[in-house]
Amino acid sequence: MTNIVMLRPKERVQQNVEPIATIYRNLGTSSAEGVVTRALGELALAMSGLAEQVRSHQMSDLAQQFRRLGRMAENLGMVSLADVAGDLSICVQRSDSTAFSAVWARLLRIAECSLACEPELLDKTLI
Repeated sequence: MTNIVMLRPKERVQQNVEPIATIYRNLGTSSAEGVVTRALGELALAMSGLAEQVRSHQMSDLAQQFRRLGRMAENLGMVSLADVAGDLSICVQRSDSTAFSAVWARLLRIAECSLACEPELLDKTLI
């Protein structure tokens, strides 16, 4: 008898609230909300565009796009997302398709956690 175990990786997402707090301190609540919302929307669009590029195997400027995604995530305090985007850029530069597949799956999990509006996740970042 063969036992098959399905693995369900859970990511621990690291976030830094300081970049967002700085935006709010510098701009005030109403302006900061618009800036942060717009930045999150741009990040989500960038992720969507990257997903389409990966699905269609358009690898030409992917390393540069992952570096851009990393900077966007870093500006919003999404430490884990920025780190994994950097790792993907390295995988592309090295033409390591096996590592790319694994790290891409990790990026999708991290992005899902980072962009989710879960009160539990937000509470953990404030500790």
